[in-house]
Amino acid sequence: MSDLQERAKALDSADELAPLRDLFVLDDTVYLDGNSLGALPRHVPARLQEVLTREWGELRIRSWDESGWWTAPERIGDRIAPIVGAAAGQIVVGDSTSVNVFKAVVAASRLAPEGRDEILVDAHTFPTDGYIAGSAARMTGHRIVPVAPADVLDALGPRTAAVLLNHVDFRTGRLHDLPGLTAAVHAAGAVAVWDLCHSAGALPVGLDEHGVDLAVGCTYKYLNGGPGSPAYLYVAERHQAVFDSPLPGWTSHADPFAMTPGYAPAEGAVRGRVGTPDILSMLALEASLDVWDGVGVQAVRAKSLALTDFFLECVEAYAPEGRVTSLTPAAHGERGSQVALRCEDAEAVMSALIARGVVGDLRRPDVLRFGFTPLYVGFADAERAARVLAEILTGPSA
Repeated sequence: MSDLQERAKALDSADELAPLRDLFVLDDTVYLDGNSLGALPRHVPARLQEVLTREWGELRIRSWDESGWWTAPERIGDRIAPIVGAAAGQIVVGDSTSVNVFKAVVAASRLAPEGRDEILVDAHTFPTDGYIAGSAARMTGHRIVPVAPADVLDALGPRTAAVLLNHVDFRTGRLHDLPGLTAAVHAAGAVAVWDLCHSAGALPVGLDEHGVDLAVGCTYKYLNGGPGSPAYLYVAERHQAVFDSPLPGWTSHADPFAMTPGYAPAEGAVRGRVGTPDILSMLALEASLDVWDGVGVQAVRAKSLALTDFFLECVEAYAPEGRVTSLTPAAHGERGSQVALRCEDAEAVMSALIARGVVGDLRRPDVLRFGFTPLYVGFADAERAARVLAEILTGPSA
């Protein structure tokens, strides 16, 4: 056993989060793609079976009241709230991330002072965020200004209405300065909107503490909600009375069952609702969140940094020189919970990794991504992944 393998064993033995691994359905695979789809918590199938057989099969329509279906978007939002540093009553669950980005960007432009006609968007954002923001800008008469997060301070000005940024870059794993950038956006008189898809559940966010205005996020990555599980929208309490959603649906009406032709918005984050909640996936998400009971985000962050540090150390020790280069910042304050390695033949290498039981993913043309979910990934996983990667890179076809 190598020194790094010995260290991995010792680190796993001392890991206070290690028992959480038993709460998930896992096999001998090293699963480093939780930043795309989280693993299945063991108890979720039984909960879904109950929903299918009793709540839907027996109670049927009565479950909207008796099983709490109707209040699920707000109830589950309150469970997500402490994970992202928000007080209760500010998060509503439902729809996709894309739909919630649209709501947030349009609402932000409406919250901004008169005469502002620019929406700044992360130039390196996940493509859909850019597509949606561009459409929102066309509909509201604004102009999109793509800007790298590092250049936001210089781009802010009297015409800036809103700024849409990613907390963690989906390609490189770079963590952006949410507190500092939010403060700068506010100092310029604009509204800050954050996409938390690659940070929520992996590191502290501090939405309330740092005065974020609006935020969106998915639940199928680090929150392990399942494929296509509903996203969420955060509306800071101070904005809720004037939050003007571009998608006013019947379930966000002040009296939804009155079925009146005129729209009167409900109070609070409920204004972020649109149509009938997607109950099956929503209740799977609610059950998945049970694994967070008693888990502190700070402990998750500490393990995340230790895991990614150790993986990078193992890659440096094992991999042939010059074959891979880390795109993920070394500084803890600039790193999310993934490691991105540039590799010339990335697609073939990732296919070989998966064939050998190390599952990461690929961002074309040349980026290998490895997501570290601290709830179920261990240090032995990190060492094995780096060792197998090195073996592939030094193999006869490398």
